[in-house]
Amino acid sequence: MTTQNFDSAASLEDRILGGLDAEQREVASTLNGPLCVLAGAGTGKTRAITHRIAYGVHSGVYTPQRLLAVTFTARAAAEMRSRLRDLGAGNVQARTFHAAALRQLQFFWPQAVGGTLPNLLDHKAQMLAEAARRLRLSTDRASIRDLASEIEWAKVSMLTPANYLENAQDRGTPGGFDLTAVARVFQSYEDVKTDRNVIDFEDVLLITVGILQEDEKVAATVREQYRHFVVDEYQDVSPLQQRLLELWLGGRDELCVVGDASQTIYSFTGASPKHLLDFKARYPQANVVKLIRDYRSTPQVVKLANDLLAGRRSGGPVADAAWAAPLQLVAQRPAGPAPQFTECSDDEAEAATVAQKIKALLDAGTPASEVAVLFRTNGQSEAYEQALAAAGIGYQLRGGERFFARKEVRDAILQLRAATRAVSAEAPEPLGQLVRDIVASLGYTDSPPHNGGALRERWESLAALVALADELVQSRGPEFGLAKFVNELQERSLAQHAPTVQGVTLASLHAAKGLEWDAVFLVGLSEGLMPISFADSPEAVDEERRLLYVGITRAREHLSLSWSTARTPGGRANRKPSRFLDGLRPDSVVSSSARGKGPAPRRKAAAPAVCRVCGSMLSTGAERKVGRCNSCPPSYEEQTFEALRTWRRETALSADVPAFVVFTDATLTAIAEAKPSSLEELAALAGVGPSKLERYGEDVLRVLIESTSL
Repeated sequence: MTTQNFDSAASLEDRILGGLDAEQREVASTLNGPLCVLAGAGTGKTRAITHRIAYGVHSGVYTPQRLLAVTFTARAAAEMRSRLRDLGAGNVQARTFHAAALRQLQFFWPQAVGGTLPNLLDHKAQMLAEAARRLRLSTDRASIRDLASEIEWAKVSMLTPANYLENAQDRGTPGGFDLTAVARVFQSYEDVKTDRNVIDFEDVLLITVGILQEDEKVAATVREQYRHFVVDEYQDVSPLQQRLLELWLGGRDELCVVGDASQTIYSFTGASPKHLLDFKARYPQANVVKLIRDYRSTPQVVKLANDLLAGRRSGGPVADAAWAAPLQLVAQRPAGPAPQFTECSDDEAEAATVAQKIKALLDAGTPASEVAVLFRTNGQSEAYEQALAAAGIGYQLRGGERFFARKEVRDAILQLRAATRAVSAEAPEPLGQLVRDIVASLGYTDSPPHNGGALRERWESLAALVALADELVQSRGPEFGLAKFVNELQERSLAQHAPTVQGVTLASLHAAKGLEWDAVFLVGLSEGLMPISFADSPEAVDEERRLLYVGITRAREHLSLSWSTARTPGGRANRKPSRFLDGLRPDSVVSSSARGKGPAPRRKAAAPAVCRVCGSMLSTGAERKVGRCNSCPPSYEEQTFEALRTWRRETALSADVPAFVVFTDATLTAIAEAKPSSLEELAALAGVGPSKLERYGEDVLRVLIESTSL
């Protein structure tokens, strides 16, 4: 090697690998053969793999067009493309599994199948509703949503309507239907799609797999095109995605996978960590690198996360227990404040307390965009929306209206695009100021409006565009002009890669995956919500633990964990803190259930076989549900039963279903007599399954409280 070439190689290595730690550098410099990166939360996994790709491209080992990087969300793929572009490897493809498969399907359909590719179905609801009508089954919006989720799970698990029933015996009653009915709806849905000549997102993967399996010419073309693969978030791979990956590889081993089994929180969608945990068994020669240096969180936050997982297996059973053990993170940041644990009297008080703490952080200088309130179910958000609004604090609800669908954002992009025709490419005005001038006509000012509501939300959307312009100029250089900015917005719109909005984020724990904030408030951490009441197996409870782990590791510095002892002001204080907090919160010890070594979670109580009043045998299912024979008088209060009946009637009318679909008379009577005061007590009643508990549980408890106070 000449001195010039040596200096060039040294310069390349220093430029791309110089800022990495030892483990990240090992990942980035291992360019060939199977590589498994076990990467804990906040350990810089995206940095490691993007630098690996860039180093491989610049050193000539990889041809950019022949490497495919795959991840699970359009936002993550867009972020990866942005980083690769900044590293001079912008020609590398970074896509989701679905986007990569759709691209191949569009190209190969004419030669492999013939004709025109069917239209892609955006939403299943309408087709599923028609499928149910063909079978004369009554459905509402909630049951359609549950059926859609179940069919998606079945398809990514590579099940068909014919073999669904035998492989879904532990799936409960999706949408309130027995599994035989679900199998019939599944088949009817497939028939409706065929009649309409459409395919859904799961079909994109299934058909691509089918073509690659059956057409060797197509498979050879794809394998020639892509020689190297990188898969991020590998713990979330479904059986269908794994099969597609295997067909892309065609027996080769030029594969790098990155994941953390402790962050597996999507098992209900078919995701499984077993592909990550079995990687070494499939590729005995694989290099394995563990990233455990946490650059995101303070030692106090990291310790809490480690303690939560202490003694727990993070994945399913594998031959090597050490391989499956959770990664122990090592904090790299300076010390910060200790996590706060707060018990409140009721949900309203908890929301008000959280709002007060957030206001104190904002007053101390923490940006609103760096604060998040995370909860287990979306239904919990309303109390925090009201509390923040009352405190004059702006917020954004993640999972609500998409950023690029907002009217003010669409109007701003139109004006920016129009301005590119009027502004010279050599305009002396910096991009940031130019964008400020253009969106000023839409209501943007340098200072936010004092009042909240729609005006504040509009300003925050425009301010996010301005901030993005400033950020891109800083990262891409001063030559990054208006035309390039408009193109960037178009690309981000397609990928739903929204910029940061100045407001406190409200999000479910699932929606928070992959994000981080300076301050995180984990709320509603009581039994029945964390773990959720319908987590009725050790595996399901363990996934709830991982979900809380994901929530904890979103925090950089400030972390607050809270719960309430009652649902409503003045209500019965019978809630208990989550078992996961045992041994973590002050003055608590680790219970056997928290360690996972005690009895299995409570199962639904069986209905008594004899009347609790007279002791005679109960002969009908309705009598067993209520727990007494028909000849004995009911023990409920009339006003409670009537309130429940009124609620049931209104609920049934709004969903356009018969009243008994909500709850049968026998179940309604059992509820009125038992007067459950928590979701756990309600779940113990016959006729209240997981689906109905999730759909109606909170409403039923509210009706019971209100009827008692009359």
